[in-house]
Amino acid sequence: MGTYTGLTPSQRELVRHWFPRAELVTDHSWGLVATTVLELSGLDGHVIVKAGGPEDHHIAREIAAHRRWLHPWTSSGHAPRMVAADEEAKLLVTDHLPGRLVEGDPSQDAPETYRQAGSLLSRFHGQHAESSTTWDDQLAAHARRWLAGPHRIDPASVRALRREIDAWPTGGTVDLVPTHGDWQPRNWLIDDGTVRIIDFGRTDLRPAVTDLARLARQDFSRDPRLEAAFLDGYGSDPREPGLWRRTLLGEAIGTAGWAHRVGSESFEKLGLRQIDQLLR
Repeated sequence: MGTYTGLTPSQRELVRHWFPRAELVTDHSWGLVATTVLELSGLDGHVIVKAGGPEDHHIAREIAAHRRWLHPWTSSGHAPRMVAADEEAKLLVTDHLPGRLVEGDPSQDAPETYRQAGSLLSRFHGQHAESSTTWDDQLAAHARRWLAGPHRIDPASVRALRREIDAWPTGGTVDLVPTHGDWQPRNWLIDDGTVRIIDFGRTDLRPAVTDLARLARQDFSRDPRLEAAFLDGYGSDPREPGLWRRTLLGEAIGTAGWAHRVGSESFEKLGLRQIDQLLR
């Protein structure tokens, strides 16, 4: 039986209660956030254990995603099924999906990967929609909070960002759909040519365009064929220009602020570069 480093004593006891003969296979924890991700083996195969730290809000959101939104993917084997969960303990167990991460794999440069990702996302977005008259206000408030906190965005850019945010519309109607929240190759698996999806800690109701923001700044910008394949799989282009720009600005500000807070220089540079590009 493994020691399950990174779990609290109560989390450790729960895991041992659920899987008394399980052994640790791999620690998949990312390291930048207080979430432990362990792969365990047992009599019934491998499972993934995700455990949140004291300030974690993602595990509860991921459990809710499994209970409410993931059926379009789990029903076809494109996402893992929930095996056990305890919201109070901030603990989630899912079955283990075959495959390797698309990020850093040759499949990250293959248009077919993005066509499949677009088709899967369209299926996910299409299961529900509702209207919101507060989304734009929430987006502006979120961006202002990051700008008011510690960051390394230069003062001239901060002034330009504040001016643009102040001019954003308020009170308009925006359609919200179930979104993954971190839709990019590091959360896709590839297995014998099939794309599968992991990590639902940011799943929530948002505009559909928000799930394209991270692809746009990374993979789409380096190879237009990947964008074309993705939109072909998705079936349309949901990016209304005004909301799309507001989304990209909010994403860039949040990336620069979050990465500075957790000490990820590479992500911080990504956010700062996107801010510079958008303001130019």
